[in-house]
Amino acid sequence: MSAAQEVENLQEKLNWHWRNSMRVVRFFAFDARAAIPIPLLLVYARLSTLILTIITMIVFHILEQKGLTFPSAIRSLRSGLVGDNRPGWLSAHRKKFVDYG
Repeated sequence: MSAAQEVENLQEKLNWHWRNSMRVVRFFAFDARAAIPIPLLLVYARLSTLILTIITMIVFHILEQKGLTFPSAIRSLRSGLVGDNRPGWLSAHRKKFVDYG
């Protein structure tokens, strides 16, 4: 192994953490943002909170299995609730939503 390759390998070892900096933070098998109800469960430990936490985590896990990330699932829910009406836009600037999926 040449000296240049050794220097390159050393630099790679020093900067390995940057490779993982854009990964999704996980809480066991779930996206950490889908586990937001867990602190609520710890503070307000009731059967209803436990059921809400489990249902929330299962729903987001199923959506993730279908290829929808947590932020895109929230955006999809928001666009489903609001619909095609965009009241803050002038009619001249209003665009139709396009579903590419």
